[in-house]
Amino acid sequence: MFKGLIGKKVGMTQIFDQDGNAVPITLIEAGPCFVTQIRQTKHDGYSAVQLGFGAVNERKISGGEKGHLKKNEIPSVKYLREFNAKTIDVKEGDVVDVSQFAVGNHVDVVGYSKGRGFAGAVKRYGFRGGPKTHGQSDRVRAPGSHGSGTTPGRVYKGSRGPGHMGNERVTSQHVEVVYVDVEKNLLGINGSVPGPKGGLVVIKEARKQ
Repeated sequence: MFKGLIGKKVGMTQIFDQDGNAVPITLIEAGPCFVTQIRQTKHDGYSAVQLGFGAVNERKISGGEKGHLKKNEIPSVKYLREFNAKTIDVKEGDVVDVSQFAVGNHVDVVGYSKGRGFAGAVKRYGFRGGPKTHGQSDRVRAPGSHGSGTTPGRVYKGSRGPGHMGNERVTSQHVEVVYVDVEKNLLGINGSVPGPKGGLVVIKEARKQ
């Protein structure tokens, strides 16, 4: 059975379990999503379901996208994402929502981490920095030496150091669904998920069961 949704991160809150313990959860406004296309192995070389999410003004999408959606009389959507699926039990034009998930299910949530811009090595990788002694009080947050001298005589590619931080695709694997509200299209995930408030996330069935 196909399970997958596109949504937006609302924020974090907490609920209480049966024993009265506070459980931190992330609320996601998931769906409703339109099935915009079915990919078949015979024609496309792989099997997948394409979903559309997020209402948008028709003037803000391309002509090709309009034709793509008009084929199944689907309203204009802002986001299109594909989900690999071995067994497909939906058809083009269908609407899927949070009712396909239940409390206790495990899912993978894919999003983009918060962008931090250019960051130093101390913030980016947790480097200790240098001591404030022997006349180097201005080197406290410096990364220090990156390598040897003559050999190799250069810094290896991929070495940890200052650079762009965040805004990378991150997957929270095997997280538990602890809250489902079909009327409000809300999904509660145990713990945190990547991205800022309002960030786009993709929810799919956990790969590691």
